[in-house]
Amino acid sequence: MRRFTAAVLAVLALSAPLRAADPLAKYATVDIKACTTSIYIATVTMIMPPFVRRNAVYSSTYYAKVFPYFLFNERGRIWIAITDDELRRAEKGEPVSFTGRAINNKGDERRVDGNATPTGPRSGNIRVRVFVTRKISLTYDTTYELTGPDGPVEASRARPAR
Repeated sequence: MRRFTAAVLAVLALSAPLRAADPLAKYATVDIKACTTSIYIATVTMIMPPFVRRNAVYSSTYYAKVFPYFLFNERGRIWIAITDDELRRAEKGEPVSFTGRAINNKGDERRVDGNATPTGPRSGNIRVRVFVTRKISLTYDTTYELTGPDGPVEASRARPAR
C-alpha cells in the first residue's frame, strides 16, 4: 500500500507543473512583419524585431526607414500594453485594441495605438498608428505571428536528431 501511495504522490508531483503552465505562454513573443506606409512624397518602412511580453507589456526596438529622405530615418524603442484579459479575448478570435509608446534615439516620444484581429490560432492582422505629432499619424497594416513556446520560431530553432 505504501508503494501505491508513493507512486500516486510522485505522479501528482510531476503533473503539478503541467497544470500550472501558463495558458498564455504562446503569447510570450510576437513577430510583426515589416510594413510600409506612404506620406505625401515619401514612404516609411517600419522594421521591428520580435516583441517580448513581460508584465502585460510587449517591447521591442524599431527602425523607421524614410525613402527617399534617408535623413529622417530613425531608431528607437516601442512598448505596447495588452492585458491578460485582452489576450484571452484574442484567443477566442475577437479583435483586441492596444495603446503604447515609442521613444526614438533622440528622445522624441510618440503615442502608439492600434488593433489586432486574429485570423488563426497563431496569427492575424494588425493595424498600428504611430503619432508623429498630435495631428499627424502613420498607419501601418501588416500581419503578426505568435512565436512563443511551440510557435514557428521555436520549432525552426530545434536541432535535428542525430
